[in-house]
Amino acid sequence: MANKNSNIDLLITTIIKGIEEVKGSEIQLFDLREIENTVTDYFIICSGNSNTQVSAISNSVQKIVSKEIKDKPWHIEGEGNAEWILMDYVNVLVHIFQKPIREFYDIESLWGDAKITVISE
Repeated sequence: MANKNSNIDLLITTIIKGIEEVKGSEIQLFDLREIENTVTDYFIICSGNSNTQVSAISNSVQKIVSKEIKDKPWHIEGEGNAEWILMDYVNVLVHIFQKPIREFYDIESLWGDAKITVISE
């Protein structure tokens, strides 16, 4: 089991590196493992200032994760309008929002029971 956790930790660290590479902001890590009936173990949520930046964050995460740990998302949604891109790495879901969209959906409140780690403001 330790191997699975260290792989997930490496995936999380690499995803965050990809977000930071293109100045994604307000990065938060949600640990959902203690919550029943969740679709994944972790959420990583971040913000971009425009659809261009949201796309750039998604591309950066894919590139760095692929290069450094040879992993790729199982599924990606929202690339078309790039207001909210969801990247599914099975154990980790990455939500990349434009700020107004993030405020509107307020995932932080919906998942308030999660253990939340603020990575960057």
